[in-house]
Amino acid sequence: MSNPVLEAISERRSIRAYKPEPVTKEQVELLIKAALEAPSARNGQPWHFAVVQDASLLAEINEEALKNLKSSASDIFHGATTAIFISCAPDTRWGRLDSGIAVENIHLAAHSLGLGSVVLGLPEAAFAKDKKEYFSKILKFPEGHAFAVAIAIGVPNGTKESHPIGSGKVDYIVRE
Repeated sequence: MSNPVLEAISERRSIRAYKPEPVTKEQVELLIKAALEAPSARNGQPWHFAVVQDASLLAEINEEALKNLKSSASDIFHGATTAIFISCAPDTRWGRLDSGIAVENIHLAAHSLGLGSVVLGLPEAAFAKDKKEYFSKILKFPEGHAFAVAIAIGVPNGTKESHPIGSGKVDYIVRE
């Protein structure tokens, strides 16, 4: 049985190499539409999406994150031309979970559009110290919001094999 949703879930990969081609405005609009259509607890929609297509801002966030992580890595955005930062109020019970669901919608939508993407937690380090307010303001996080998750998106420069799925990850409990 062919099912395009299940095929997309099976085929999508976390891409960590991108061509310098931009993500189009139309593609970004479709990605945001997919994000906004994500389910959220009690339809709370606790998120805010900041779409960044500014290489110098991504470089600045990258530099601050790597400094705070004391990392020798070079680019947490892997050369992507677009990144979407999702913020939510940290005092909401399900905000980060709901943001994770929204980012998965973006991830699958990107794959369906022929784009590559990778979900990112490392940018959170840029918000950990001195520049927290600075980056929150530039990314137009609503008052009281904090970084939840980000996703890098671009035209993929290759792909990779799927990871093997480990054994023992599922048990079925059936009551008769």
